[in-house]
Amino acid sequence: MEKAIFAAGCFWGVELNFSKVEGVTATRVGYSGGDISEPSYEQVCSKTTGHAEVIEITFDPKIISYQELLDKLWDFHDPTTLNRQGPDVGSQYRSAIFYLNKEQQSLAEQSVLDVEKSGRFTNSIVTEITAFEEFWPAEEYHQQYLEKRGIKIACV
Repeated sequence: MEKAIFAAGCFWGVELNFSKVEGVTATRVGYSGGDISEPSYEQVCSKTTGHAEVIEITFDPKIISYQELLDKLWDFHDPTTLNRQGPDVGSQYRSAIFYLNKEQQSLAEQSVLDVEKSGRFTNSIVTEITAFEEFWPAEEYHQQYLEKRGIKIACV
C-alpha cells in the first residue's frame, strides 16, 4: 500500500469522492502544512496555524496509480481558485499536493503542466506542490463525515 496527501477545499467532500475510487483502501481527513503540532479544527479555522484541510489516501498501486489519483484530484476540485473552494474561503481550503517522495513530486509537477497545457481550466492552476512533513488526523467526528450522515454524493 502507498499513501497520497491532497488538499482540495473542505475535506468532507474530497474524502467522500476519493473513498469511492477503486483501489483506494482507506481515507482519513486531517491537517497538514502548518506550523503547530496537533492542531484542532478550531485552530485551523482561525487561519493562524498555516494548515490546510487534507485527505490522506491509502491506495493499492496494483489497482490505481498515483498518477490516476492526481487525475481524480483535478476532477474533484477547482485548482484555479486561490485559498477557496466554492463558498469556503481561507488558506485552510487551498489546493495542494503534499508529495511523500521524489517520484510523487515529479508526477505532481508534470500533472500540473499537463493540465495547464490541456486548456481544461480557463484560469491558471494555483495548486501548491509541497514536501510532506506531518499529517495530523482531524477529530473523529470529521472522519467519513458525509457518509455517516447518509450523503452519497459530494458536489464538485
